[in-house]
Amino acid sequence: MAKKKADSAGTVKVRLVGGLRGVRSSHRLSVKALGLNKTNDVRELKDSPQVRGLIQTVNYLVRVED
Repeated sequence: MAKKKADSAGTVKVRLVGGLRGVRSSHRLSVKALGLNKTNDVRELKDSPQVRGLIQTVNYLVRVED
């Protein structure tokens, strides 16, 4: 069985592109759960169904980067 590269395999980079003013409180909590606080914050998170679900919830506020 081949081993995966540890540097970027299995991770997803997420950037907060929209402001949180006027956003539903549940969506604010989703953004906070992703570890994003201010506009243009970037986090590299482990790629899992839970993280993908949070990203889908706030897809109008975040951008997935390569």
